[in-house]
Amino acid sequence: QVQLVESGGGLVQTGGSLRLSCAVSGRTFSSYAMGWFRQAPGKEREFVAAISWSGALRYYADSVKGRFTISRDNAKNTVALQMNSLKPEDTAVYYCAARLATTTSRNTREYDYWGQGTQVTVSS
Repeated sequence: QVQLVESGGGLVQTGGSLRLSCAVSGRTFSSYAMGWFRQAPGKEREFVAAISWSGALRYYADSVKGRFTISRDNAKNTVALQMNSLKPEDTAVYYCAARLATTTSRNTREYDYWGQGTQVTVSS
């Protein structure tokens, strides 16, 4: 069984930064492509960023490109999302997800395991 636990959410002012972290236990972490998604109240869960198993390939939603950075440490079984220049529209519950494949995906249905989510609130 694979478990994902997110941490690092909180309340921040517009323009501030937060760093989310996701700890993964279970099967070999380097076998997974990883992704971050978010869900705001009343909206569908949406893609934020993804990283390939090696970390060589990274993809971002247009809304966060240039502000967010996804990274992973296969030795520590963790994936992180550095969020800078935060805006009120970034407010959401952020989820870490693992895909048992070496390639990434922007599709929530193509991820096999999910964390419980961490709340990010950006005040104006």
